[in-house]
Amino acid sequence: MHKTVFFLTLITLFSNYSFSQKKIEPSSEDKYTAKALKEKYPDDSVVLLKSEDYITFDFNKKEDKVAVNQESTESMINIDSRSNIQKYCFYDGQSIIDKFEIKNKNNKKASIYVKDEAYTSEDLFHNDTRVKYANISFPLLGYKFKTYISKEYHDIKYFTKLYFNDDYPVVKKIIKIEVPNWLELELREINFEGYSIKKNITKDPKKGSKTYIFTLENIPSFYKENSTPGPTYIYPHILVLAKSHTFNEEKKHIFNSTQDLYDWYKSLVNTLENDNTSIKDKVKSLTENAKNDEEKIKNIYYWVQDNIRYIAFEDGIAGFKPDEASNVFNKKYGDCKGMANLTKQMLIEAGFDARLTWLGTKRIAYDYSTPNLSVDNHMICSLFKDGKIFFLDGTEKFNAYGEYADRIQGKQVLIENGDDFILKTVPEVTANFNKEIFSYNLSLNNDTLEGTVSKNFNGESRTGLLYSFDTLKNDKKEEFLEYYLNNGNTNIKISDIETTDLLNRELNLNISYNISVKNAVSSFDDDIYIDIDFDKELENFQLEKRNTDYVFSFKRSLETTTSLKIPPGYSITQIPKDISISSKNYDMYVTVTKTNNVITYKKSFKIKNAKIETSDFKEWNEFISKLKSVYNEQIVLTKQ
Repeated sequence: MHKTVFFLTLITLFSNYSFSQKKIEPSSEDKYTAKALKEKYPDDSVVLLKSEDYITFDFNKKEDKVAVNQESTESMINIDSRSNIQKYCFYDGQSIIDKFEIKNKNNKKASIYVKDEAYTSEDLFHNDTRVKYANISFPLLGYKFKTYISKEYHDIKYFTKLYFNDDYPVVKKIIKIEVPNWLELELREINFEGYSIKKNITKDPKKGSKTYIFTLENIPSFYKENSTPGPTYIYPHILVLAKSHTFNEEKKHIFNSTQDLYDWYKSLVNTLENDNTSIKDKVKSLTENAKNDEEKIKNIYYWVQDNIRYIAFEDGIAGFKPDEASNVFNKKYGDCKGMANLTKQMLIEAGFDARLTWLGTKRIAYDYSTPNLSVDNHMICSLFKDGKIFFLDGTEKFNAYGEYADRIQGKQVLIENGDDFILKTVPEVTANFNKEIFSYNLSLNNDTLEGTVSKNFNGESRTGLLYSFDTLKNDKKEEFLEYYLNNGNTNIKISDIETTDLLNRELNLNISYNISVKNAVSSFDDDIYIDIDFDKELENFQLEKRNTDYVFSFKRSLETTTSLKIPPGYSITQIPKDISISSKNYDMYVTVTKTNNVITYKKSFKIKNAKIETSDFKEWNEFISKLKSVYNEQIVLTKQ
């Protein structure tokens, strides 16, 4: 009896499921649409047929804050035989997700579980961000789902921008923003050039509002490329600048100007106690035997770099408020804000004029003419000394005093100055500041190349190598140096390594060693064939099928000189041809010359602006092809 009932229940459930599936399975029109979209977007599996954001605003009288309501509706179609995707939405202490719904094609709620979890990241030590997400499975080509997400931002300050692009291509994107008359809002159009974005503005006298509707069609997904410029450089988006609100004829600024933004930042800083009791003894020990002020400053700055572990920390308002200096000092870890505050307080304790400084790294396109919380993502300490300003970034391990990482060079900074603020720009350096100079002096010993090598590293090329070396355990450091110097090539033997002090960030890094290379020389009859280049930098650096500029971590300059002694009784019968290229972003050349009985092979690669632009790609790829030919062409010596 029970088995029969159970069996009949299964049949009923299966029948209902099959009936429901038939009602929602793709029509021939859906399949046709999916196939057409697959031809247009061959690298994607799902397309958004329509994506709409509807933004409205409310005033919270109790907290005197403007709240933002964002309703996002999407219609998705599968353009593969089957697909599995994850639909997600983040929120935190300043926002909440009211609804997260997934429906089938027939507008019935889909049996898909929406999970709610804390967001974790290797880069974040503590993070109050949470994520709601659902794993959505599309069983057939042309299968459709609809999603609806309602999210509220408790404070308009945290609602900063709206992108047209998505994780998937979008056939039609609509952004609808209804602005009440009591709210002064600027919708700044960023990167709209080259896109057919339609804008329509309507007024509703009854509601006392103005509605902005932006529409864009046929939008590709976010580019799945590495080493790209920050998204604010490359994607069309709307920057939301909340200026002020007016109630009962009383106007209150939100972020109407840079001063308003600074005032808010400073209000957070003013809540710090900054009790320096716990750091006094350490400051005294670091400075009491120093010969001069510069040595005192360096001792403090380098101590923070060496002893405070950088871990990003985001927890509600702590995403913008620095931690107490004493907390960072005692815990021995902190985020950029906490490390900047500790550096500041230690310098103040030593009698110097040090101040907190906000800035956006090169990942961000904006400067402080844009009063918005998305303008910056970093904090450092500024030191005022002898009429100059020095920028101290404790997160940059092995950065020497007066040197600045490329990621902040040329960026505008906001420096605290009591009730006022100071705007300055971090100095920039040329590629030569980061120069790497390699020198090989080689000779033939039967079928082996032998000789000495000297390598010199400056600027960020030095800093990066010192940092990599420092992170290794002591028993791995010699092994790391050998692996680094021979590029993991077992045919290259390294011996008698000598280096400058690998703990001194102020010295240029010099490494010298003896080298022995097998399989680089072969002999046939009276001819000797020599592969003179072991490093072959940029050999496979073709930039193909790429939509964005390639961005390096810093400006680069490499000069390599290889000298090879020609054995007695031999003459040169073949050498590679010289190649060169020059543009605003790079200068590159390879030359081979002969003087007396020595062949001199020179390479110079200079990336002047830490990037290769898309307009460079054709010329760049042609040069890389020539470079590969040079690398593949051997030097031929013939017995006289």
